Amino acid sequence: MRGQGAQGSRILPAGDSAWLIELPERIDVAVNARAIEIAKAVRARLPVTDVVVGYRSVMAYIDPLDPRTTGIERRLQEIAASPSSDAEETTACVEVPVCYDGIYGPDLGDVAAFARCTPEEAIALHLAREYRVFVVGFVPGFAYMASVDPRIAVPRRSSPRLKVPAGSVAVAAGQTGVYPAETPGGWSLIGRCPIRPYDPDRAEPFLFQAGDRVRFRRISEGEYRASTRWEDS
Repeated sequence: MRGQGAQGSRILPAGDSAWLIELPERIDVAVNARAIEIAKAVRARLPVTDVVVGYRSVMAYIDPLDPRTTGIERRLQEIAASPSSDAEETTACVEVPVCYDGIYGPDLGDVAAFARCTPEEAIALHLAREYRVFVVGFVPGFAYMASVDPRIAVPRRSSPRLKVPAGSVAVAAGQTGVYPAETPGGWSLIGRCPIRPYDPDRAEPFLFQAGDRVRFRRISEGEYRASTRWEDS
């Protein structure tokens, strides 16, 4: 198989301006941490234009006209086959305020019914865990975080909404996330966050990065309204 690596990875061309590094086909913390480690090495050592981390993959974008990219496949193979670092993964912990009350959690009752508990108990289950950001994608700033408590791991909605309000905090299929913009979506909405996950005017536009740890903190409706950064709130 073309581009087979020494640690179960493989290198595949993705058109004329990108290369895909695939890792073992499973979604877990160790594989995702390895993808992040490879992505950092690619950024540091190769003339790439962008690097995107997936659950179990790394996409490296290049300028095909740049002479420095000669032999890029071999160099990617060397990085992918290099030993994993023994150093403990260093990650940021991001605290995210959430209002679960009233109109901000329209599907909270459905999630509670799925969990066979009260809405307050469903909120407590969502707040109780620290989540890992596996991937940032779908739209700029949307972080796929896992894993939610199995009791509130509702499946995607059978009928997606055409418009999910920006800042909506949602759960689906064992994951949770914050919608960074108004967009269609099929996740169950349980709250609203006043902070923008993506703001091009910030020094660091993205609130979340792959590998980050996230904890949600409950706020009141009044606190939400006092601190919201959404123009339509």
